[in-house]
Amino acid sequence: MKKIIVLLILVSVFSCRNDANKLTIKGTIKGLQKGTVYLKKVKDTILVTLDSVSLNGTSTFTMTSNIEESEMYYLYLNKNTKEDDRISFFADKGLTEINTTLKNFAFDAKIKGSKQQKTMEEYLTMIGKFNNQNLDLTKAIYEAARDNDTIKINHTEIALNSMTKRKYLYTTNFAVNNKDSEVAPYLALTEIYDANVSLLDTIYNTLTPKVKASKYGKSLNEYILEIKDKKE
Repeated sequence: MKKIIVLLILVSVFSCRNDANKLTIKGTIKGLQKGTVYLKKVKDTILVTLDSVSLNGTSTFTMTSNIEESEMYYLYLNKNTKEDDRISFFADKGLTEINTTLKNFAFDAKIKGSKQQKTMEEYLTMIGKFNNQNLDLTKAIYEAARDNDTIKINHTEIALNSMTKRKYLYTTNFAVNNKDSEVAPYLALTEIYDANVSLLDTIYNTLTPKVKASKYGKSLNEYILEIKDKKE
């Protein structure tokens, strides 16, 4: 009898641990009648499927996955035979809600979940202005080249370089100000990976011990070391 009680206690403990490391995704895709939704993440440089659900006559879905730490996850929608729509979001333990539309799957996505996702959205709101400027300047360079206007090309290239520097500095400052978030090293690896290594160093050196020990913290450190090794 005592053995049975001990076994039940152990089962209960392991069950609680599994729940503590569980990610649940609930959402709605307005206008969807039929399709398959996939939950994915990058593991060892490969995009792997963690869960999927086929929808037929309903627009709501629920998916789950084990999660050890906060990291970037992806929600794919396969409407026919090609996965052509994707929503990126920072996931963490607990519940994340994603509501969107079939027409504008990625653009209309409203995500409610981790604190890291809120931090990421804050960054994307500001960086969107830089990206719009980049598109305008790139278009201007193309038009100047088409018109063989070398003076305009030179002026526009200077403006583009200046804007890029400001974007890199903004991203660095944002990461430093959010040193306790896994978003910080993620931005260094994805948004300014080609910046001067001193900026990457600045970000890494300000990270909290917990974030340094995270997936993206470790990857950033390895990346910085690789850059420095190549320069020696």
